[in-house]
Amino acid sequence: MDTIASALVPLFERAVFAHRGLSSRAPENTLEAFALAVDRGATWLETDVDILADGTPVIIHDSTLDRTTNRAGSFYPLTAADLEDIDAGSWYGKEFAGARLPRLSDFIDFLNERKVNANIEIKQNEQGAERTILLIDAVAKELERLDPERQIIISSFGQPLLMAFHQRHPQYAIGVLYETAALYDDWLAVLELCGATYIHPEDSGLTASKVKQFREAGFGVNVWTVDDVDRANQLFNWGCTGVFTNCSDQMMHLV
Repeated sequence: MDTIASALVPLFERAVFAHRGLSSRAPENTLEAFALAVDRGATWLETDVDILADGTPVIIHDSTLDRTTNRAGSFYPLTAADLEDIDAGSWYGKEFAGARLPRLSDFIDFLNERKVNANIEIKQNEQGAERTILLIDAVAKELERLDPERQIIISSFGQPLLMAFHQRHPQYAIGVLYETAALYDDWLAVLELCGATYIHPEDSGLTASKVKQFREAGFGVNVWTVDDVDRANQLFNWGCTGVFTNCSDQMMHLV
């Protein structure tokens, strides 16, 4: 494990990550969802970042606009100026009409203003290695504006992406995301090669014995996506260090 990354975000005992903000009560990955999560007690947020044509990192989960905005198609050809014409809230409810897709810079400003921490998932960019490296470096550039007290975990399902990020920017803590079906027996080698401090396994199929293996190897275990309070409590009792949830307001009493 990388001592620089480990020192930046020391292993915590219990953390509740507001998954894309308080996404059960507001449109995901909007400043409105992040604000509502923090207003209701969240100290850790989770979000997703990809990159626009002009090199602007943008907060969005999917690789298209269709599901969470009033537009369709890929956002890869767009620039930051186009974001002003995209409604990212009306799909969820009329009261959120006009909510925008935030830039990563907006999110960084929010973290500094509200004094909260974040897990930033870097999406597996579909445009190739050159754009992926551009995304990695653009994210790191924005992170330079964070207040020193803020804690950040960089995560991804893309293991080569995480290796590249760690090699280029080793000062940030790394969390390797796993679907249960892809959690092979080489997980220890992968985590070490990525310089990881955390493993982020899928909840489905996760067992107490597997959590014990991860913890005994020295890694924090943050589980996605857990919306049942009893299950979250069980995971914490197994030794998990965090849960990602769409219902952070219902989980805060566990930490």
